[in-house]
Amino acid sequence: MSDLPTLPVTFRPGRTRVILLTAGVVIFVVISAIALLLEHIGPGSRLTFILTGALGFWALAQLARVKVVADDSGVTVVNIVGKRRLAWEEILRVNLRPGDPWVFLDLSDGTSLPALGIQPGIAKQRAIADAKALRALAEAHSGTSALPHEPRS
Repeated sequence: MSDLPTLPVTFRPGRTRVILLTAGVVIFVVISAIALLLEHIGPGSRLTFILTGALGFWALAQLARVKVVADDSGVTVVNIVGKRRLAWEEILRVNLRPGDPWVFLDLSDGTSLPALGIQPGIAKQRAIADAKALRALAEAHSGTSALPHEPRS
């Protein structure tokens, strides 16, 4: 299959990531500037302002770190608070249905794992292409169909 991406490949919501990190920097800079410009507050209050700005940046950076990394041995899904490594054989289906906020991986243990690294929010066509590429990779590496079964009419 020559249509398969070259491994390793990383899928991440690029535009969303830029927006989140930019917003985080702006929030940190604005809150820190306010802390430094206010004349009638003490050093503890200034530090609290700056730490609040840093916490805001950290939270947005956590949202921006989501990704799906596929390599020869499997897939690593990095979500907001966790990271999970999967062998190709564990992935039964790669789903991105209309209205889904991100890709879901149906796993051999009967569970479904959200893969926030592929999300159609701002760049819908890119997410659809990424989901198709991950489906094709899963199908090629697991030896089973990773495509959802279409209902017959």
